[in-house]
Parts: sequence; C-alpha cells; structure tokens
Amino acid sequence: MTNDHRRIPFEAIKLPARVRLSDAIVTQIERLIVEGALKPGDRLPPEREFAERLSVSRPSLREATLKLEARGLVHARRGGGYYVADVTAPTLTDPLVHLLQQHPPASYDILELRQGLEEKAAYLAAQRRTDADRRVLKQRFAALVQADRKKGDAIADAETDLEFHLAIADASHNVALIHVMRGLFNLLRSSTYRFRELVFSMRDGTERLLHDQHRAIYEAVVKGDPDAAREATHLHLSFLDATLREAERASVRAESGSRPAKRVKRTVSKTASGGRRGR
Repeated sequence: MTNDHRRIPFEAIKLPARVRLSDAIVTQIERLIVEGALKPGDRLPPEREFAERLSVSRPSLREATLKLEARGLVHARRGGGYYVADVTAPTLTDPLVHLLQQHPPASYDILELRQGLEEKAAYLAAQRRTDADRRVLKQRFAALVQADRKKGDAIADAETDLEFHLAIADASHNVALIHVMRGLFNLLRSSTYRFRELVFSMRDGTERLLHDQHRAIYEAVVKGDPDAAREATHLHLSFLDATLREAERASVRAESGSRPAKRVKRTVSKTASGGRRGR
C-alpha cells in the first residue's frame, strides 16, 4: 500500500526533561496511530526526510523505529522502508467465522451487530471527519459505484463494499471501534458477499435502492450531518435485514411448491374386505 506521507501531521520533537529523544519520537508516532492519522499499511517517510521533519538526528530516529518494531507497531519490508503494522488484525478465528457462515440465522446476528457499530461509526464520522477522510471516502465511494456498474468479481466487489464502510469507521477516529470493525473483517466480508449476491440477483430495482442508500450515507458523513448519517446507515442495514427475510420466505414457498403431492393410500379393514369378498 502506498501513501503520501506528506499528509501526516508529523511535528518537530520538543525534547522533554529526563526523557530520551527516541522515546519522545515513539510517543508521537503512537499518538498518530491511535488518532488514525497513521493507518495500517502506511509507509513512514524515508529516514533522512523523516529526521528533518521531526528535527531529530538519524540515529535517534533509527532507535525509535527499532522500539516501534519491537512493540509490533511497525515492520520493515524487503526493499527498504518501515510500514505501520495492522494493530487491528482479525480477532475472530477462522473456525468461528466458518461456524457463523454455515448457520443462516447468524446472518441476523451479524446485522444486529453491524447496526450497533456502524450507526455509531457514521454518527461520529460525520462529526470528526477530516479533509483527508473526505478524500478517502470519495475514493471508496467512487470504487463502490464502479463495482456496482461492472458487476465483475463478486468477492472483490464485496470487499469494495466493505472497504467503504470501513473507511467510515476510520473517519470516526475511535480506535476501539475501528479495532472491532477491522477485527470482524473476514466475517463481514462473507456476509457482505451474501447480501450483495442476493440483492443483485433480484433484478427488480433493489440494487438501485442499495446504491441510493450508500450515497445517502456518504453524503451525510461528508456534509457533516451526524443524525442524517446515523439514520441513513440504519435504513441501509434495516433494508438488508428485510430483504434477507423476504428472500428466505420466498425460498420456503418455492421449496414447498416444488414438492410432489403425497399419495393418500386408502386402507380397508380386514372385516370390510372380508365382507366384500363374501358378496
């Protein structure tokens, strides 16, 4: 993942009393990670440039980088450079994800969870989004519109859909909420794939409603209207819930209608049959 590190608000280090310079550097980078200014996959500036921006020596910066690496907050990649680690790595194990995927009623549990998380995320994002967040949201929404039009790789399109919602979570700047959302990535990806597959198979205008809902969420967050953002998210997830339930009812009706009628066997008592034979 490439990024423009010039957008990140690094500040010149002011050396506090009785604190090592490298520790002061570490503190600033940790703060930027917590605030969301530094995101997983972001590349730190080249050492010379980074040292100049922080007004520190390269040895002190190198020591700070090694401390961050030891804490698992950054990692070096082949070819040079340090990148922010994904401290919000998946928290659900693959076996649990598999169990939830295999039991259809869990889809409603997932939607209930998403309502609690994403409605709050949208509300906070509308309050706290920065200019950088707006740019990312614009890119994510444009990618989602493109995916809806092309209808290419279904799994890739589901990830594009999910990345839009995760960008809203990122814009909330609530590190705990972001951690939970990204920790559920695998589970949300599979459920998003299922919902999109269902919606785009209907061919009754439902997919247009899905697009309009995403646009309403996007516009409310970008315009800074928390209540509208929360309401638009609630409408979107309630729509998915209702669509899923209706699809399941239709499936049950179709299944019952396709079953062959059972033949009713007429049984005759021995007494009655014996009586007929005697006539």
